[in-house]
Amino acid sequence: MGVNIRTAQDWDHGVRRSGRVRVYPDGRVIDYKQGVTTFHSPSASAPEPGAISAGTPVGRFLSLQERERIRDLTGAGSSLRSIALALDRSPSTISRELRRNADPRLGYLPHGADRKAATRRSRPKTAKLAGDSDLRKYVQDRLVRKWSPEQISHRLVTEHPDDQEMRVSPETIYQALYVQARGGLKREIQAALRTGRARRKPHSNPAERRHRFADPMVMISERPPEIEDRAIPGHWEGDLITGTLNQSAIATLVERTTRYVMLVHLPGDHGAEAVRDGLVAAMATLPAHLRGSLTWDQGSEMAAHRSFSIATDMDVYFCDPASPWQRGSNENTNGLLRQYFPKSTDLSVYGPEELELVAQELNGRPRKTLGWETPAERIRALLLTT
Repeated sequence: MGVNIRTAQDWDHGVRRSGRVRVYPDGRVIDYKQGVTTFHSPSASAPEPGAISAGTPVGRFLSLQERERIRDLTGAGSSLRSIALALDRSPSTISRELRRNADPRLGYLPHGADRKAATRRSRPKTAKLAGDSDLRKYVQDRLVRKWSPEQISHRLVTEHPDDQEMRVSPETIYQALYVQARGGLKREIQAALRTGRARRKPHSNPAERRHRFADPMVMISERPPEIEDRAIPGHWEGDLITGTLNQSAIATLVERTTRYVMLVHLPGDHGAEAVRDGLVAAMATLPAHLRGSLTWDQGSEMAAHRSFSIATDMDVYFCDPASPWQRGSNENTNGLLRQYFPKSTDLSVYGPEELELVAQELNGRPRKTLGWETPAERIRALLLTT
């Protein structure tokens, strides 16, 4: 529906909103602007000021009836887990309720606990680091000493074990630094953060991957089974091997069924257009039945994969990130090629003739996976039978 998840939850629980006022089905009316919670009968024509609480609040809050049952079960000597089981709540919810809302002298009183909880939920709240307090001074001092918010938060517990007022979460410190409406710390303290940023950097959702290229990729999971099991020749794996500081490169192609190797000369650069043109020229030397598909990793050199497909009539499939084993034949071949083209060397010094000689030597080696035949013999057989 294009709304915030909190809005959808309100709809689900029957909560009505009017500006900064929220009206709950049980009659509670919360005015966030004034920070006031009132209660009125749901059937009444207008809300009347009265006692906070009563009724059955929305799902995630304990209701008055649940609090009365907690009092009864606690008086009967029931354990926290048995009370939680009876109320279908988490044991931590029951533990927190008894710890936070019990009266220090009279013990746990349901109506008093309900009023405490309702008052605590009122909004807006004063930011914890907005006022002039010992906690704020402590946080400021440690930030100047270049402590991280997480270090400050945990150290407070160590240095002030019995003072619950000296508690602050790392997120609260970040909020005070970055959010102007709630900022309780001076702006110059931001400079003490290791990032040096005055604004928060948004984090991407891993469940929402951005497209790597302008043209959508077809992932390897969509590759047909006949390509996967190497039953039909003409399907290739490709990659680049690079030289010193990635300034030079050679494109490598391996046919999945025969392990036949082709090396593509990239004399100028190895950007997307140069790689595309080199691959198109290499594939043009093959008959149509050996131009089935190409599997590549998600390197930026394949940004022009769509125009390559149009020029060669070959589908391009992309491996998953950090999954080199999905093009294992090519990875193995690249390892063999390092005998001829060592790492951290300038690959631009090798011309097309030298690349062809290296490819011929690799294609002339007998392979165990081919029954000790050579890739050249296998590819020759394919060319002669069609």
